[in-house]
Amino acid sequence: MTMYTDPRQPVKARVADLLARMTPEEKFAQMGAMWLVLSPEGFHKERLDMSDTFSGATQQIALAEQLKKGIGQITRPLGTHSVSPREGVMAANRLQKTLVEESRLGIPALFHEECLVGVLCKDATLFPSPLNYASTWDPQLINAVAGAIGREARAIGCHQGLAPVLDVSRDVRWGRTEETFGEDPYLVGVMATQYVKGLQGPNRDLLATLKHYAGHSFSEGARNHAPVHLGFCELNDTFLLPFEMAVRLANAGSVMPAYHDIDNQPTHSDTFLLTRVLRDQWGFDGLIVADYGGVSLLHQHHGVSHSPMESAAQAFNAGLDIELPKADCASHLAEAVAEGLITMDKIDEIVSRVLTEKFRLGLFEHPYADLDKLALQEPETRSLARECAARSVTMLENNGILPLTDTPSLAVIGPVADDPLALLSGYSFPVHLIISDAQEQADQVVTLLAGIRQQFGENRVRYAKGCHIIEHRQAGAPVFPGESEGKPRQSSPVSQDTSLIPEAVSAAQQADVVIACVGDLAGLFQSGTCGEGSDTDTLALPGVQQALLEALVHTGKPVIVVMTGGRPYHLGGLEQQVAALLMAWAPGQEGGHAVADILAGNREPEGRLVLSAPKSAGAMPYYYNHKLKSGGTPYAFHFGARYPFGFGLGWGDFVLDQAELHEATLPAQGGTINIALSVTNRGVRSGSEVIQLYVHDKVASLVRPVKELKAFHRVRLAPGATTRLTISVPTDMLNFTNKMGQRVVEPGEFELMLGTNSDAIQQCVTVNLTGDKPVVLARDWRMLSHTEETAG
Repeated sequence: MTMYTDPRQPVKARVADLLARMTPEEKFAQMGAMWLVLSPEGFHKERLDMSDTFSGATQQIALAEQLKKGIGQITRPLGTHSVSPREGVMAANRLQKTLVEESRLGIPALFHEECLVGVLCKDATLFPSPLNYASTWDPQLINAVAGAIGREARAIGCHQGLAPVLDVSRDVRWGRTEETFGEDPYLVGVMATQYVKGLQGPNRDLLATLKHYAGHSFSEGARNHAPVHLGFCELNDTFLLPFEMAVRLANAGSVMPAYHDIDNQPTHSDTFLLTRVLRDQWGFDGLIVADYGGVSLLHQHHGVSHSPMESAAQAFNAGLDIELPKADCASHLAEAVAEGLITMDKIDEIVSRVLTEKFRLGLFEHPYADLDKLALQEPETRSLARECAARSVTMLENNGILPLTDTPSLAVIGPVADDPLALLSGYSFPVHLIISDAQEQADQVVTLLAGIRQQFGENRVRYAKGCHIIEHRQAGAPVFPGESEGKPRQSSPVSQDTSLIPEAVSAAQQADVVIACVGDLAGLFQSGTCGEGSDTDTLALPGVQQALLEALVHTGKPVIVVMTGGRPYHLGGLEQQVAALLMAWAPGQEGGHAVADILAGNREPEGRLVLSAPKSAGAMPYYYNHKLKSGGTPYAFHFGARYPFGFGLGWGDFVLDQAELHEATLPAQGGTINIALSVTNRGVRSGSEVIQLYVHDKVASLVRPVKELKAFHRVRLAPGATTRLTISVPTDMLNFTNKMGQRVVEPGEFELMLGTNSDAIQQCVTVNLTGDKPVVLARDWRMLSHTEETAG
C-alpha cells in the first residue's frame, strides 16, 4: 500500500505523495472535465450537440487514451440525457471502475450534477424554484429542502452540486431571476447559507457550488452574459456579501465564476476576485470551477486572449481549479507551460487542491455509488416539496373571496393550468432537456387543474385553456454570439393566437368563480419566456394572456388570478378589478396541491415577496434598497413598485407597537443593538406575519440606500393575541465598503424601521453609534442578527 492509498495517513501527506508520482499530463488531466453519454457496458461517448459551439469544443478527443491519464470531473453523468437512475448509476460506476482500476494511479473522478431545484436527473423530486424558497422567509425550511436534495444527490453518486445561485436580483427582465433568492443581499446570504449547510451536511461530503461569482444579475440591459458596470464598493456591499456569508458561515465547498466582465475584466480571469478576495481575504479552501464554456469565452467572446492555450493560462493563473464542462482549454496546458504562460509550480498548487478535495470526500475509499441505496421521490421528500410550495404562495390581492369556504362551481382557465412544465424552473430536468430537443415525462407533477379538481371535486370544475404561450416547445431558437453569420434572427416563438378565448369566456359564464391561471414558461436560451438566456423587454404577460384575462374579467364573474413563473408580471391595470391575485412562482411537482390548499383555506398564504413587483418595465432596474436619487428628480411617474419587497397578505391583521431600544447610544465597535416591540394580531382569524427590520444610515461618507433589511422573524398568532420580540443586531452589520475596499462601521445616527414590508413601516427608532473614527472590520465580523420571541 502506498502512502496516498492509505486512509490512515493525513490528507496533506497523501496529496504530496500522489502529486510526486504524477506526470505533467496526469496533472493537467485533473484540471479538466469530460462531458460524456455513459454506458453501463463501458461504451461511453462524448456529448456533441448545439451547445458545443457555445462551450468551444473543436474536436473529439481520443476518449480511451484520455481516461488512462485520469480526469478531474465528469459532467452530469445522469443529467445529460434521460436515463433511468439505476442504469445511470451503473454507467457512472462503470466509468469510475475504468479510472480506479484501469489507470496507472487509480485516481477517481468527481461527478457533478445540477441541483438547484432538485437533482437534475430522471425521477428526482422536482422542488420549487429559489424564488419560492426565499418567499417562505424560513431559512430552516430551506436547510431541510437542501438536505433532501443532498440525499437524492448522494444516492445517485453525485459528489458536487452546482447550486445555489447567490445572484442578487436587480432587474426582473433578466431571465435568470427565477434562479435567485431575491433582491436583498442579506436575505440572499441567509437563505444561501442554510441551503449550503443543508446540501453539504455536517461533514461537507457533498460540495455545494456558489454561483455566479459575482454581480451577474446586474448585467447591462438585464441581458444574459452582458457586461456589468460596478465599482468595488457596491459590488462588495450588494453582490459579494452573500458569497462571503456562505463561505464563512457555511464552509461552502466550491465557487463558480460568472460569464460576464466587470469594468472590462472577465470574471473567469479575475485574479483579484478569485484569489485575493475569495481565498486570501475570506479564507475559502474549496474548488473554483468554471461555468460551462467560461474559459473558452475569454478568446471566443471577450477577446482578451488569442487562443485556448492563452485562455487556460489566464484562468488558471487567476485562481481557477477545474474547467467545466470539458477540457477545451485545459487540454492546451502542456503548450502553455512550454510557452512560459503558466508554471508547473502553479499547476502543482492547483492539482493539490483538486486532490485534497477528492481525499476529503473519501472518493479513494468509496468511489462507487451503492445501487441498493438508490432512493428518489421518497414520501417525506415529496411532502417537503409540497410544504415549501404551500408556504411560498404569496397573496397580493384579496377582496374577501379567499378562502373559498362555500362550494362554488369553478372555471379553471389559462395556458398554465394543465401544463406540468409551467410549474417547473429552467433547471428542472424535464424543462432542461428541451434545449437538447429531448423530452421527459413529468407525470409526477400535480398541475394546478389536477390539484383544484382533487380539492373541490371533478364535477364542480370546468376547464378551458384560453390561449397558448408557446405552442411547440423546442430547441433551436438561440443564436449565440459568433455564430450569427449566415443565420437569420429568429422571431419569438410566443403565440399570438386568440382563437381559444371565446371557449374560455363561455366556460367562465357557466361558473360561479373563475380561476385564471396565467404566467410564463421556463426554458433555456429562448425555448421559454424566462430562464437562462430567456430575457425580456416587457413585464406584460407573455403572448395574448392579457387579452384572455380582460375577457374573463368582463364576464362579471369574480376572477381569482393564480400567476406562476420566474418573474412578476403586471395585469395591465386589472389588479384592482380581480377578486384575488396569488403569486405561486414555479412551485414544483406539488404545486397544484399547494395552490389548491390556499384556495380552499386549508393553508394560509404565508409567502412574502422577495422581489419588488415594479409598475412597468420602464421602472427597471428597480429594487427596494435603492439610493434616494434613483427615482430621478422629480421622481419619475413610472418609478416604484405596485407590490413592495416583503409584501404579502394573509388571514391575520398585524400591528406593531411599543418599539423600545435597550440602549439608544452604544459604541460602533463591538456593540449590539437590542430593540424590543409588541406584535398583535387584531384580525378575526389566526394568521402569521413576517416582521422585518430595516436600517438607514442617516449621514455617511458615501451614499447609502434608503433602507436595508437587517433582521426578520415570522410570528404566528391567534386573533387578539400579542407576542413580544427582542431583535438583536450587531453593529458590524451596519457596515459598508469604503474607497480602500474595507468594510467599515462609521459612528453616527441610524434609523431603525420596523414593519410588515419595506413600505409598511409602523415603528421607527434612532440609535447613535459612538466612536472617534470608522471601525474597520476584521475577517470574522458578525454577519447575522437574532430574534427572540416571548409571550406578550
